Amino acid sequence: MIRTMAVIGTGLIGTSVALAASRQGVLVYLSDRNRSVARTAAALGAGLTRTPPERVDLAVLAVPPSQVGAVLTDAQEHELADVYTDVASVKVGPERIALSRAPDPSRYVGGHPLVGRERSGPLAARAELFRDHPWALTPSPMTSDAAFNQALELVALCGAVPVVAQSQAHDEAVALTSHVPHLLAGLMAARLRDAPAGMARLAGQGLYDVTRSAGGDSRLWADVLQSNAAAVAGVVKRVHADMAMLIAALDQLAEPDGGDRDEGMRTVMELFDRGAAGLAGIPGRRPGAGGGSAVRVKVPDRPGELPRLLGAIADFGVESEDAAVDADEAGALTVGFTVRPGAADRIVASLRVGGWEAVRPNAAGPHFTDMVRKGDGIPPGAVSK
Repeated sequence: MIRTMAVIGTGLIGTSVALAASRQGVLVYLSDRNRSVARTAAALGAGLTRTPPERVDLAVLAVPPSQVGAVLTDAQEHELADVYTDVASVKVGPERIALSRAPDPSRYVGGHPLVGRERSGPLAARAELFRDHPWALTPSPMTSDAAFNQALELVALCGAVPVVAQSQAHDEAVALTSHVPHLLAGLMAARLRDAPAGMARLAGQGLYDVTRSAGGDSRLWADVLQSNAAAVAGVVKRVHADMAMLIAALDQLAEPDGGDRDEGMRTVMELFDRGAAGLAGIPGRRPGAGGGSAVRVKVPDRPGELPRLLGAIADFGVESEDAAVDADEAGALTVGFTVRPGAADRIVASLRVGGWEAVRPNAAGPHFTDMVRKGDGIPPGAVSK
């Protein structure tokens, strides 16, 4: 059981971890190279800015990917904790250094909470930041069961959903789902520097959506891209190939008397159709999206009930356009939507308390993530070490 914890690095993620743990009764010790940042986190109630008097149960390394290995090695040499994990968004490099340099690699398990905010620093931290979001754990071949279970307990303390992966698979996945999207947001936002005066008055939601994450810490993101350069380059090359196709198609469409306009239209439509198909695979973004959990709610046959239900599910982050309404032969309506797997049971329970008839279709038995969060152990073969 985690009773004491050290958090090294008190930015957005580190402070959020400390706040979540502190609220669960864990005694947290904070440290950061910038003492004012650590003191800010402490003033928020995240923990104490002093050296632990004895070895803590768990040390959380909330530092950039390129620094994890060195910080881990130093912390283990000073016997800071029984178990060590990190929250960096790249896992191969830290694992490699842990296996080759750390005094005891068996006491380290890589971690990465898959959530963030547009803002950085301790003032942007939230204890509930991780709730119902995936938290990747990447145990190495040498990670002990005790260390892995301690990391699982941390995930549970933060209210997140554990996802176990190998470090290489993790890095390839986040290159596509996180690192390249952030890079493209920055590239698009950079175009705005040369925009005509007054352009901001015509800025629409599309611009805000595309550039939302562009204002992050440039030094941190340069470190991330450096640490995962090969995987990121692979995705960027594929995006570049699509952009080359799009440029050629737009050139065809720009010719008023060109004979290839139909071909250009087909190319543009094909790219949009591929995009729609890809979006459908993101849990919670579209009805029936793969990888999420479906929730269905019956709508009472009374005026105003459908808008009231749409308002209720909006409280859980489900937009009305992301829900699907079905009618049976008698005309009774049912609203269906998809949410993150870890959030489905909580949402169903909350809706039932509110008087709605909500269910999870085909929810047969506990999932792996449900079992590990409850501490019931790990199904045989679920973790490859």
